Amino acid sequence: MHSPAPEDDAEYLHQYVAQSRRAIRALHDARASIGQVEGCAKSDDGLIEAVANGHGAHTHLRIDPRALRLGEAALGGKVAEVLRAAQDDAGRQAREIADGVRDVTAALPAPLDETFVRARVEQAINDLY
Repeated sequence: MHSPAPEDDAEYLHQYVAQSRRAIRALHDARASIGQVEGCAKSDDGLIEAVANGHGAHTHLRIDPRALRLGEAALGGKVAEVLRAAQDDAGRQAREIADGVRDVTAALPAPLDETFVRARVEQAINDLY
């Protein structure tokens, strides 16, 4: 959106506010969607499962009792691997949501600053003469 002629200021501001509202709505929707994300992972033998949310926190971990036969070090490694994979899956989903809203926010015009207002005031003063 380019800077309008003075007689089009009202319409420009209306469009500016409408675009800003759409972007804010899209950001709120994205935030809610990220809150619903569940990244899931399972060990290759199916004995360990994990779930992480869109913020990277683990929300579920299931360890089949048969996995205890692996021994402490092997079990710890597999658990860490599955937890990391669940976080990676959740992170990927959250990034996809964030990338989708980036298009909406990128379309916002540059914010109006004091130079825009100053130019309008100076033009109004010149028009008085």
